[in-house]
Amino acid sequence: MTDDNNRVHLVGRISADPETRQLPSGDELVTFRLVVRRGPAARKRSKQVVDTIECTVWRAALRRSVSRLSAGIEVEVDGQLRRRFTSGGGGVASWVSVEVDACRRATTTAVASGP
Repeated sequence: MTDDNNRVHLVGRISADPETRQLPSGDELVTFRLVVRRGPAARKRSKQVVDTIECTVWRAALRRSVSRLSAGIEVEVDGQLRRRFTSGGGGVASWVSVEVDACRRATTTAVASGP
């Protein structure tokens, strides 16, 4: 039996300035969307050439660093996939996002990283 491993490493461009949100619980988070080009094999099978992936930052030090980034900056993101759920008038909805452990500019020094 192998150990499970939920690790994600992405390189892409931030599509819009990161947004800071406060939840009803009082918790604060920063979200941003990362546009990642698909590899050559995937582009042969589909007309879609990029994927847009939602990223969520919970840790305070990393939130501060990421909130200073802006649209168009290329970054490397390390984290884990998380499935999120919400309920509303239309029923239950779910989506997948990356819970960010580290985020750094792809061409310069680290923006921030986790333990």
